[in-house]
Amino acid sequence: MSEARLQETPDPTPGAFCWVELGTTDNEAAKNFYTQLFDWEYEDHPMGPDGVYSMLKLGGKDVGGLYKLMPDMLAQGVPSHWMSYVATANADETAEKAKNAGATIMNGPFDVSTLGRMAVIKDPTGAVFSIWQAKDNKGSAAWGVPNAPVWNEIGTNDTQKAGEFYTEVFGWTKQQFPGPMEYTVFNNEDKGIGGMYQITPEMGPIPPHWLVYFAVDDCDAKVQQATQLGANVMKPAEDIPGVGRFAILTDPQGATFALLKPQPAQ
Repeated sequence: MSEARLQETPDPTPGAFCWVELGTTDNEAAKNFYTQLFDWEYEDHPMGPDGVYSMLKLGGKDVGGLYKLMPDMLAQGVPSHWMSYVATANADETAEKAKNAGATIMNGPFDVSTLGRMAVIKDPTGAVFSIWQAKDNKGSAAWGVPNAPVWNEIGTNDTQKAGEFYTEVFGWTKQQFPGPMEYTVFNNEDKGIGGMYQITPEMGPIPPHWLVYFAVDDCDAKVQQATQLGANVMKPAEDIPGVGRFAILTDPQGATFALLKPQPAQ
């Protein structure tokens, strides 16, 4: 039955987001929270002498990763966080390009077994992201469906500088939407893949960061479920005209993530 064959994950387009990963202070508690919230399953893989990397799965498909923050990361004050990965055809070239554009290469590029090659990069405004050159692992096989990542968004203190950096490094184009809060959509090969906004003083002392949005069927019900599981609401559910209904939460270990019930296409 050809219809029943599992679809091969297409190689992620260079410049597209391809993976999300949670670094957390308590991996067992985090697995418990997210498997209940998003109906994920997980598969643990040994990582180094005493580490474990958990592949998070939705309906049998890889959706993201989860690991416990290393002692040296905790010593540096790295908090629980979701990391956004951007696909690249050549991690070394992209890291070099990012460095020349003013970024700090925090780690790498280095090989992850036979799965791929990556680097962790801090952009010139201070937001951290990773790049992924796929080898055996192409990245997330579930994207844009309920309980899977759907959008990545940067909050930054300098949208001009950040915008120039990402267009230079990844070839993204910018589409600006004016309003009470100006919003920029990043397009990769004419497809909207992420957004950007300016952090204002009223928002409090928020450092520049990338935020992962997960698609949901019912934003309000999912917020309620998350709080029952121990999450805190940073931004209650609210409608964005023409986009959908969203909320921003922190999980019980303090990692921030967002929910989005996309508005049906017209």
